[in-house]
Amino acid sequence: MIKSRTPARNALGDISLLYVSVLLRAVAAEGGDAEQLKARFHLSAPEQAAVDARISIPRFMRLGHAAIKATGNTALGLRMGALSRPVDAGMAGLAAETAGTVAGALELLVRYSLLTSHNSRGAPSFQRALKTVSFYSIRPYNHYNYFVVDSVLAAWTQLIRHMTGRYDVLERVRIEYPSIGQDDLFESWFRCPVEFGAPANDIQIKDTIWELVPAQAQRGMNEKLVSLCEQELQRIHRGWRITDRARHHMAPLLVGGKASLEVLAAKMGLTPWTLQRQLAEEGSGFRQLLDDTRQQLAWDYLKETDSSLAEIAWLLGFANPPAFHKAYQRWHGISPGEHRKILRNKEK
Repeated sequence: MIKSRTPARNALGDISLLYVSVLLRAVAAEGGDAEQLKARFHLSAPEQAAVDARISIPRFMRLGHAAIKATGNTALGLRMGALSRPVDAGMAGLAAETAGTVAGALELLVRYSLLTSHNSRGAPSFQRALKTVSFYSIRPYNHYNYFVVDSVLAAWTQLIRHMTGRYDVLERVRIEYPSIGQDDLFESWFRCPVEFGAPANDIQIKDTIWELVPAQAQRGMNEKLVSLCEQELQRIHRGWRITDRARHHMAPLLVGGKASLEVLAAKMGLTPWTLQRQLAEEGSGFRQLLDDTRQQLAWDYLKETDSSLAEIAWLLGFANPPAFHKAYQRWHGISPGEHRKILRNKEK
C-alpha cells in the first residue's frame, strides 16, 4: 500500500497570475492563440484576477511550454520582458517605480519578490557593490525553461528603461544555460554583451544609470507603497513557524548536496545551536527537516515535472539515484518510477 502524504500547497512553489497575464500578452503579440491557451489551462480571466491569486510553478512551466510551441518562438521570454509593466510585479513593482534611484528600485523589487512568487529553487538577490541583480539557478535547463530566465532578466531591464527613458542601461548580462544560437538577438535586445554558459543569471547595471532618479519617483507615494509591501511580507512571515522558515531556506540548498546545519543556520542568521534548539521546541530537528523537505519536493517533482529520476536525485541532494530510490521506498513503500506511473495514470 502506498503511504500518502498530507495534502499541502505545491512544494515546488507558486507564482502570481500577474505573470501569467504577461505570458499571454506575449503569446498574442507573437500571433499565437492566447484564448485557446486560457481555455486549455482553465484560466478564465487572469488579467482580472485578485492580486494575490497564484498558480503552481509546475503549471506555469507547462503553460510556458505550450506558449513556446504555440508561437514557435524559443526566445519568448524576451517578448515577455518587453511587454512587462511595473504593475505586473504587483505592489513591489509600483513601489520600485516610485523609488528615489534605480538602485533603490531594484533593491525593493528583490526584497519583496516573495509577494508575487515563491520557488523552492531560491529567490532573486541584489548586490549593491557590484551593481547587479541576480536570478537563482533553475538547472537542469531545457528548451522549455529557458524562457523563465530570459523573462526575468528582460523584465528587470525593461523596468530600468521605463524608469529612465534610456535603452543602453546595462554593462553586461550573464545567463547560466548554454547558447541556443541566438546570441545576436539577445545582444541586440539587451544592447550589451551577453555571456551564455555563465556561472550565474544576472544583469549588471551601468554606473551612469545606477543612481539616476526614475521619472515616476515620488517620496511620499514610495513610502506608502513600501509600507504596504512590508505589511504584506510580515503577514506572510507571521504564518511561518521556525520549521517553515527553515524549510524555505533549506530547499534551495538541497541542489547538489549543499544542505548542512551550519549553512542553513547561517542563511537564517542563527547559530547552529540556536537553530537546533528552536527546531526541537517544535518537535523537529535538522535531520527530520531535511528528510521531510526532500519527501515533499520529491512527490511534486515526480507528479508535476518530466525531470528524470537522476535529475530529481541531484535536485534533492542525494549522493546518487540509488540513495534517492531507497529513501523514496522508505517514505511511500514504492519505487519512485512506479509511483510516477500511478500518479500520471490518475491524471488521465
